[in-house]
Amino acid sequence: PHRHTGESVLSGCAIIVRGQPRGGPPPERQINLSNIRAGAMARRAAQGQPDTKDTPDEPWAFQAREFLRKKLIGKEVCFTVEIKTALGREYGIVYLGRDTTGENIADSLVNEGLATVRREGIRGNNPDQARLCDLEDQSKASKKGLWSEGGGTHTIRDVKYTIENPRNYIDSLHQKPINAIIEHVRDGSVVRALLLPDHYLVTVMLSGVKCPTFKREADGTESTEAFAAEAKFFTESRLLQRDVQIILESCPNQIILGSILHPNGNITELLLKEGFARCVDWSMAVYTQGAEKLRAGERSAKERKVRIWKDYVAPTANLDLKDRQFVAKVMQVVNADAMVVKLNSGELKTIHLSSIRPPRIEGEEKNKDKDKRFRPLYDIPYMFEAREFLRKKLIGKKVNVTVDYIRAATGPGESTPAFSERTCATVTIGGINIAEALISKGLATIIRYRQDDDQRSSHYDELLAAEARAIKNGKGLHSKKEVPIHRVADISGETQKAKQFLPFLQRAGRSEAVVEYVFSGSRLKLYMPKETCLITFLLAGIECPRSSRNMPGGVQVAEPFSDEAMLFTKELVLQREVEVEVESMDKAGNFIGWLHIEGGNLSVALVENALSKVHFTAERSAYYKTLTSAEDACRERKEKIWANYEEKPVEEVVYVTEEKERAANYRAVYVTEICDTLHFYSQDVETGAQLENLMETMRAEIAAQPPVEGSYAPRRGDICLATFADGEWYRARVEKVESPSRVHVFYIDYGNREVVSSTRLAAMPPAFGTRTLPAQATEHAFAYIQVPQDEDVRADVVDCIVRDIQNTQCLMNVEYSGATCPHVTIQFGDTKDDVGLNLVKEGLVMVDVRKEKHLQKIVSEETGGGGLNIWRYGDFRADDAVEFGYRR
Repeated sequence: PHRHTGESVLSGCAIIVRGQPRGGPPPERQINLSNIRAGAMARRAAQGQPDTKDTPDEPWAFQAREFLRKKLIGKEVCFTVEIKTALGREYGIVYLGRDTTGENIADSLVNEGLATVRREGIRGNNPDQARLCDLEDQSKASKKGLWSEGGGTHTIRDVKYTIENPRNYIDSLHQKPINAIIEHVRDGSVVRALLLPDHYLVTVMLSGVKCPTFKREADGTESTEAFAAEAKFFTESRLLQRDVQIILESCPNQIILGSILHPNGNITELLLKEGFARCVDWSMAVYTQGAEKLRAGERSAKERKVRIWKDYVAPTANLDLKDRQFVAKVMQVVNADAMVVKLNSGELKTIHLSSIRPPRIEGEEKNKDKDKRFRPLYDIPYMFEAREFLRKKLIGKKVNVTVDYIRAATGPGESTPAFSERTCATVTIGGINIAEALISKGLATIIRYRQDDDQRSSHYDELLAAEARAIKNGKGLHSKKEVPIHRVADISGETQKAKQFLPFLQRAGRSEAVVEYVFSGSRLKLYMPKETCLITFLLAGIECPRSSRNMPGGVQVAEPFSDEAMLFTKELVLQREVEVEVESMDKAGNFIGWLHIEGGNLSVALVENALSKVHFTAERSAYYKTLTSAEDACRERKEKIWANYEEKPVEEVVYVTEEKERAANYRAVYVTEICDTLHFYSQDVETGAQLENLMETMRAEIAAQPPVEGSYAPRRGDICLATFADGEWYRARVEKVESPSRVHVFYIDYGNREVVSSTRLAAMPPAFGTRTLPAQATEHAFAYIQVPQDEDVRADVVDCIVRDIQNTQCLMNVEYSGATCPHVTIQFGDTKDDVGLNLVKEGLVMVDVRKEKHLQKIVSEETGGGGLNIWRYGDFRADDAVEFGYRR
């Protein structure tokens, strides 16, 4: 007797058995049961033979097959071969179990009335045959199976009983498991299944995977891929003729995709884990049991290099673990799919998001690239949105980077540029996969790969699912709406445009901006979101070491610490949201001013870090003191740019201005404040009505909705509202915050200053800000007059002026510009007498003799040759003389 395992049951009287596997799929044998006959199973008509027909099951054939299937599949059997025909067919007796003492299968069939005994050729002395005849007689008497009255309730399966419309049938099942018998295994991942109770016979391909196959070539020869036989045996030995449940998941192009559920495990996942199959992108999407399990199974087989993966090399195999996974800080978003990160070592590295394709232009639009004015960030639809999404989420933040693959450098092709080597990775922040977020917003698409291309995101399926969601919801690139257009004016280097734009920026006070590019420590390119324009911006008040650059006469060598200054600025402000105060512009159309980030001033920061020197132009700014004390500290420490500093004797700088005529253009002003320094503030009479209207509306609005006391936290430079001593609200600028109870404010429409508690301040409603109406008080100094240095003398002069012109309407003419404000002459509104000249005549002040010829002329005319008695207080221009008694 031979011991084998029941492999499959062809019919009620023919079974296939397999020996034990030894280093490969074991051999099969077909055994036909001696002396009995069961009904023939249904057969399809042979293809290509038009005269043959489909034949259905004979009566009780299906039940006989089922009886044996349930008894024998996967069980150990023992058989003896009695006859072997010339054609090699073997007839014998099959017993259930390890030896001939087990149940005789033929006896059981006859006993159940599922087979008839072949009585022809009975040899009377054969006890087996005699026993079968007795059993048949008994089952006839009991009217079992074939012998039941009226032919019985046997099932006839018509072979044509196939599904008219597989897709509709599958949809109608709503992915509910359906009972089935696996009838045939074509290869590891394709089976024929009999669906119950309808007896549909369908070919099912396992969703999400593909095993090596047996291919038939055009010339009729068969070629077998490596491990195809092993994969087939793996599936066959577990599933052939087993009762299973199948979830039919999809039906693209008449191919039915499904998953087979079996109590002993999921065959799809087992095939992957054992290295008999690979994942398939196009059908992964429909796999209902969780695609990540399939990827995990495949990953474990690759790592163990089993079977089809025996020669597998991982894309990141040659990377150290520390280079494969790390935490880094995002410094810059280069593109919709790339960013520059800073590693813990301080090294900067460009990371591309795996499997992501940023927005791009197709077709005719592509030729625009050649156009000099084409700016990808603004001109490619959704590129700006993608960049902004990443910038806002990531700049300056720590992210987790997992390198998925290194894309090798490629040379230039006919239509493709050369690419340098790229590190492609999955980047997450707070557990969110950035690529997935970008795709689900429709701000990028996914790269499709060849099936065996392993260089892809480790979360490829989530990316595919996110893209499917974005397409379904019509997000971003998949939207049917008009694409957003960004009309961005580039003013950098356009002197004419810059000139027109300058007054607007100066009046605006602090404007919002995004730093697009850092050319050097003190030269930046800014995007102004409210004005939708790009400007070049130079930091005021400092002298930053210059980088190397190409000059007409050759390359200018970089100054020491220029790279450090540039890196410092990049790290602090690149792609950050900042505020800028524009003060002036240079002749090349670049704006000059102060840049603030999170309360800090970049010019000050560069000086504090010994990467810049203070420039003399900072003298008239509010930051001069801070800048000089920071510079002094660095100079003393001989830090960075001060390392080789030697003190030099100071030379006086004389400014020469060209000859011109004095312009007399008096306009009506209202003097609101006179300072101790002899400077004064005035309002233009022309815009007075506008100010009154604004105040009225503003106060009415505040009365209707009073601000919550103490809800406003003042910051230096803020424009806010302040309550003056008269109990009314005025517009003010915060100049300094000592503490919540001591906030220094400057009333921007009147010129006076006050120290108040923050409870007297409130946020400025945008409708009444300086954009609606610029600050109305402007600062002026008296022209041609020397300010007395002695405090008492100066106080007398101030008293005199307050008496004469404070809160009165006068006429004013700008004579020349000073270091901090214009110098003017003022005439009394009624008499048209010159206020400054009156002071000179009264002997209160000295004349300041100007170097400019056209101004000297006016001084001598106005003072009548200077022959007035103005010396009664002594010459206080030079109060160094001790006898004057002014030197304490």
